[in-house]
Amino acid sequence: MRVDMSFRPVLRRIVEKSAPGRTPSFGEAHVVKALELASGEGIGRAALGARLGVGEGVARTLIRHLRDADLIEVTPKGITTSTRGGLLLKDIRTVIQSVGEAPSTDDTVGRRNYAVLVRGAAGGVRAGVEQRDAALLSGAKGATTIVYGDDPRIPGMERAPDPALRELVEGAANPKRGDVIIIGTGDSLLSAELGALSAALGLV
Repeated sequence: MRVDMSFRPVLRRIVEKSAPGRTPSFGEAHVVKALELASGEGIGRAALGARLGVGEGVARTLIRHLRDADLIEVTPKGITTSTRGGLLLKDIRTVIQSVGEAPSTDDTVGRRNYAVLVRGAAGGVRAGVEQRDAALLSGAKGATTIVYGDDPRIPGMERAPDPALRELVEGAANPKRGDVIIIGTGDSLLSAELGALSAALGLV
C-alpha cells in the first residue's frame, strides 16, 4: 500500500507554474529543505538560496510561493517558518526522516551519499528504478533503495545491502518492516540529499 499524506497537495501547489509557460527551477525537495532551514531562528534570503544551491531569482520565487502559502514569515531578522509551515514540516517528518550522510560503498554510485527513511512505503517500491530516476531528475547521480521486509533487500538485486550502509541506517533510523531507506548519491552532499528527498517524495 502506498503512503498517502495530506502534505503532498501543498507541496505540489508550491511548485506549480507561476505564470503561463514558466516553471519554477525548484522542486518539492527544495520546498522541504527550505522549510527545514527556516525552522530555526531565521535565515536570510541569500543564505537560503546558497544552502539550497539555487540562484537569487529562484530563491526569490520560492520565498514568494512559500509566503503566499502562509508557510513562512519574512521579517528584518530573516525568514522563519510560520505556525502552518511548522505543522506541515512536522507532518512531513513523521513520514520522511533524514538519516544523514552515508558511506560510499559498492551499493552507491558516487562519492557523496545521503540517506532518508520513508515510513511504511515498501509497497510503493518496484525495482528501485523509479527512485533512481526521481533522484536523477533532481540533479543527483542516482539513488539506492533498501526495502525492509523480513530482511533488508535492495530491489532488483534481491540481496542484502552493504553492512556499512545497514549499520548506519539501522543505528540512526531504526527502520521497521514496511519502511524504505533511500540513499541519494551526488557530487555534493546537497545534491545527494535533494536526490534522496525527491525519490522519497515520489513514494508518498
